[in-house]
Amino acid sequence: AVAMFTGKANCPYYAKAELLADYLQANLPNFRVHKITQHPDKWEQWLHDTCETNGWEHRQCPIIWRELLDRGGKGQLLGGLNDFLEYAQRYYGITSMMLSEEMSDIAEENLQAHLEIVKEDEEVKSLIKPMHIWITSASVPICYHLIPLLANGEVFGMTTEISIHLLDADQFKEILRSIVMEAEDMAFPLLRSISEHTKIDQAFIDADIIIVLDDVFLNLEVQSLESYIREVGEICQVYAPVIEKNAKSEVKVISSGKTFANLKATMLRTYGPSIRPENIIAIATSWESAAKAMLARKLDMNTAGVKDVIVWGNITGSNYIDLSHAKVYGYDSAIRGPPNFHRPLLNMIYDSEWLHSEVLCAQSTLSSRLSRCTGVLPAHAVATVLRYWYHGSPSQEIISVGVLSEGQFCIPEGIVFSMPVRFQNGNWEVITELEINETTEKVLERLSHELVQEKLIALKEINEMHPYEPE
Repeated sequence: AVAMFTGKANCPYYAKAELLADYLQANLPNFRVHKITQHPDKWEQWLHDTCETNGWEHRQCPIIWRELLDRGGKGQLLGGLNDFLEYAQRYYGITSMMLSEEMSDIAEENLQAHLEIVKEDEEVKSLIKPMHIWITSASVPICYHLIPLLANGEVFGMTTEISIHLLDADQFKEILRSIVMEAEDMAFPLLRSISEHTKIDQAFIDADIIIVLDDVFLNLEVQSLESYIREVGEICQVYAPVIEKNAKSEVKVISSGKTFANLKATMLRTYGPSIRPENIIAIATSWESAAKAMLARKLDMNTAGVKDVIVWGNITGSNYIDLSHAKVYGYDSAIRGPPNFHRPLLNMIYDSEWLHSEVLCAQSTLSSRLSRCTGVLPAHAVATVLRYWYHGSPSQEIISVGVLSEGQFCIPEGIVFSMPVRFQNGNWEVITELEINETTEKVLERLSHELVQEKLIALKEINEMHPYEPE
């Protein structure tokens, strides 16, 4: 059996008990001691929790019990100091003659030693801090598919541990708990912890990354577009101040989902003015990937060979799939070249009617496919953009991301607009040297107007209900 000793670090009775226990362990072949020293501020709660778990009645310091290693089950409570002194006298004929002054001196030494150990542990833990990732509306399918992609090491690297925090309303607590259990069962080496949260005031603590998956389910026969926009604005008005208060100063915020991806990013910036504007983005990669796949099927080639498809504008609303810079690599034709040899995609597809009806039209097959997406593609899109953000995107390749406009391509400032960027050294930059034709300019003007109106509606609807003056 092993004798378990626990008490307040500054308790003289604990000092007397542990000294006697050390003596017994040194002089008896089968007597083993395990000591757990508690900080005085944490002692009462620890004692209450331990006794409640084991069904014990004990209110004093120290508490001593036997762990029955050969039998399993809970330990056998011995009691406090007097019980242990009686036990030692009865079974071993040994007692303690420690004086009160000596007990107090040792207790003070115990406290100092405990504080030093705690400090050392905190210093060691500070050297291996995990990256904290918060996911909102975490009961949605995207989150379910995203967790393995974040935890397998491919996004942040094989030496970066992560802690994932799932946030959603209280009614989804059981779903979150199931996701947590499954993730724990998968035993990812880099997943330090995963937890569920339902209290918004305690959200985003120490967040390095926040992935916003909140959606509204559009049914314009039931509600007006303005009311849905107001709903999105209210969500952001709740999240933004909590992010400012609890998250790290360099937190990266990613907006995804099936609806209002741009607006969520815009409103988080509006109501969270201290969040770095370049650290709030909206994900357009799902549209890029789906468009590339459709084009590759038309050309009967590998999707990975289609590059530089640009998504402009409102990612989950009115957007424009721009193929004027798209390239095709590794296309099996009469003309061949080295791996870096490419050809303009529009020169390869002669069926312009198919191109407009299936890819470019607002009610295209592409749009329909994405609306029925189950979550695998958007989860992969989020993971891909995060990998680019931390490790850089492929050189010379165009990536579409919704970012806060600063007037590039004559797009009005202050709205999140999807445009071509490249990632490098932990940052992104808009590819402003890209030439756009007159047709694209006119489309961007129309898309900009729609996003400006969307933002104005959100601010108007919110301010009428909850007056607020953003900085």
